[in-house]
Amino acid sequence: MKYFSIYGLFFLLLTAAGCSVGKRLPPGERLYRGAIIKVEKQKDVKASAKSLRSQLKATARPKTNKFLLGQPYKVWWYYFIGEPKRPKGFRAFLRNKLGEPPVLSSRVNAKVTAENMNAYLENIGYFHSKVKGDTVNKGYFTTAVYNATVFPQHTIRNITWVNDSSALLKQLDTKKKRRSLLKKGMPYRLSDIVAERDRLDLRLKTKGYYNFNPDYIMAYVDSTIGNYQVDLFFNIKNTTPEIAKHPYTINRITVFPNYTLLRPPPDTSKVGTTDVDGLSIRDTVHDFKQDLFKRTITYRPGKIYSSIDQNTTLNRLINLGAFKFSKNRFEAVKDTANPYRLNVFYYLTPAKKKSLQGEIDGFSKENKYVGSQLSINWKNRNTFHGSEQLAVKMYGSFEVSSNDSLKKNNNYRVGTEATLNFPRYLIPFFRVHESNLYPARTQLLLGYEYFIKKNYYSKNIFRFNYEFQWRESANKQHILAPFSFTYVNAANVTDSFYKAASLNPALLTNVYSEAIVSSYYSYTYNTLNPLGKNQWFLKLDGEVAGTTIGLISGAKEPRSKNVLGAPFAQYVKGDLDLRYTRRFRSRWQLANRLQLGIGFPYNNSAYLPFSKQYIVGGSSSIRAFAVRTLGPGSYKPTLQDQAYYQTIGGDYKLLGNTEIRIPIVGRFSSAFFIDAGNVWTKDTVLFGKAGQLKKDFLKELAVASGIGLRVDASVILLRFDFGIPLRKPYLPDGQRWVIDKIALGDKTWRRENLVFNIAIGYPF
Repeated sequence: MKYFSIYGLFFLLLTAAGCSVGKRLPPGERLYRGAIIKVEKQKDVKASAKSLRSQLKATARPKTNKFLLGQPYKVWWYYFIGEPKRPKGFRAFLRNKLGEPPVLSSRVNAKVTAENMNAYLENIGYFHSKVKGDTVNKGYFTTAVYNATVFPQHTIRNITWVNDSSALLKQLDTKKKRRSLLKKGMPYRLSDIVAERDRLDLRLKTKGYYNFNPDYIMAYVDSTIGNYQVDLFFNIKNTTPEIAKHPYTINRITVFPNYTLLRPPPDTSKVGTTDVDGLSIRDTVHDFKQDLFKRTITYRPGKIYSSIDQNTTLNRLINLGAFKFSKNRFEAVKDTANPYRLNVFYYLTPAKKKSLQGEIDGFSKENKYVGSQLSINWKNRNTFHGSEQLAVKMYGSFEVSSNDSLKKNNNYRVGTEATLNFPRYLIPFFRVHESNLYPARTQLLLGYEYFIKKNYYSKNIFRFNYEFQWRESANKQHILAPFSFTYVNAANVTDSFYKAASLNPALLTNVYSEAIVSSYYSYTYNTLNPLGKNQWFLKLDGEVAGTTIGLISGAKEPRSKNVLGAPFAQYVKGDLDLRYTRRFRSRWQLANRLQLGIGFPYNNSAYLPFSKQYIVGGSSSIRAFAVRTLGPGSYKPTLQDQAYYQTIGGDYKLLGNTEIRIPIVGRFSSAFFIDAGNVWTKDTVLFGKAGQLKKDFLKELAVASGIGLRVDASVILLRFDFGIPLRKPYLPDGQRWVIDKIALGDKTWRRENLVFNIAIGYPF
């Protein structure tokens, strides 16, 4: 009875709100309630009445207000707030964000909308169908009623080009009909014919027909052949200009690499140009090597004009990073004897060559550390006059912890890193020609870091990387590093650390020096449309280390062979990161992620290097467990482990996440999530048998759930998540599920189990 009273009161409030809306409407006006569409199908109509109603409703205008239990609650709020005094004040915000102006009956024209619906049915092949519209008034509402009589949809019987044997029509009427968007037997749709004309236009643009456009293609439809079929006839319009009927060739290519947007316009004359490999380059200040344009511009004079060459070259120039603006212009040669030629001009505005930037960051890590970092970044965008980008970064940081067990266990870092990017493949003794849409890049990285773990030890870390980056397409990227080298040298180990290691010898692994000589490959794929219904992301990584050195040295046992005075790592490693997000019309999202990592240390290594180990826990992993508090396996890291180990991880990883993202209002949205996963080790050296991978490893999965709030602040997305553990793998077998022990009202339980995460961006 209590619930009935609450719901009844709620309904009465809504009804009262609706009545007040009727009193506030302008004189002679009613509120538009929406459209009712009635469909009468004739014989042989295959589409369902529901589908036809849905399609016709999408064409109905105007769109109606939002209703709840039959009442226009947003319109009521719009009137309740009233006219704001200031257009950008708080009152205006409440009115515009939570309310909406009424859709009045004067905006409804049922006759015109019915004509639009009828045209829509004609355009998708339902010829001879009829739609009639009218309005019905009830109270202060107006409803539009449409009655549609639908005849069967016509299909395509034949597609014919009316050929006059011209070269242009021979290009159009090819035997490659499998590429056509129009097929025999498919339903007639005007949109398909328009799309086919656009496709043919794009194809002709790759064959030299610079002045052609899709409007020059005429399509005729014969719908009188009976049996609900049509014949399509295509031809070139008689009014098509002569210049559109001939292919063009490239006559001259001129490049202005120092073009500016100053007024008056800069000198773009051809005086002072240098001819190089068929290109005319006018570089008055000699800022760029001529080889840069030879590699980047993918076509030469004498070649048939192609939109593919045009787009490829312009895209490659834009992606060099050396130019702030890049544009091209085509100009027909004024020669009556041979008019079908084009001069091409590239106008390139250089970006600022050098920049210096300083950053101060504050951060809070998931392992209970807070700190700050100061970095200075210097960049040269044209180091050797070939668009080579040199970036030098110097940084220093500190980390402190408020955790009692980690107090005075501060971390300090100071380091430098230099990265040199070449817009080409840089391979000794080889010259690789490439003309794909994006310029390939070769990156050389050299870095050094000095790390201090206060009261315990310090480390000198040297890095060198040689890798290639290239894009197969806009959504497919490859990275290949034939050589990567990392050298870690531990020093200044304190007596207190050795004292702790005497009780737990595995801690000594933190101060072992090590060399990593590896090669790796990475492939990334993602869907192009970030707002599409289905979004996919796939990342595959593979890495091998120490293979060649191991064969030469004959390493068989862990840490038995050295390189540069330190044992070298030997392992094979593969990673998979698969994500799928489904968007719904209600703006809800279902986001999923699966991560699988397999590391196989062998011969000279008993476990993966700490920098290569897999970890779980934290704001982007299993959100009810902090980093360094979960795994491997059924092992529970102690406070001593958290203090002494640089990383608490494993050689294998399994992680799955599912998240439902629900919009609330404006920039605010919520989320419900479930996370599951863990890591395991191959050997028992670090964490014993509890951390080792077993046949029943699924019994050692951690499971968590929770809710979150997201705030879209335009530049960044702030994320707040509360995670609750549902399964703790470090508890005895049979007692790991802890759902029945959830006690949100218990202060002690909340302190020990409820984990609050603050982060930037989505977790995946």
